[in-house]
Amino acid sequence: MMNLVAWLFRIVVFVIFAVFASKNSQPVMLQYYIDQSIELPFSVALLIFFALGALISMIFVRCRCKPGK
Repeated sequence: MMNLVAWLFRIVVFVIFAVFASKNSQPVMLQYYIDQSIELPFSVALLIFFALGALISMIFVRCRCKPGK
């Protein structure tokens, strides 16, 4: 039963994200320091930065280094 609830929740979240992505498909320009830029759809840019934030968070959580070593 819990497996069914989990899958229904995943489907609802996916549909919400798909609708958000379809409504926010306008291109945005990301500009860098030396006159470099890239143009991406807004939803793709958000997804990239969300994934980078999650990756950085996972790295810091898993890092068990002690200060000074």
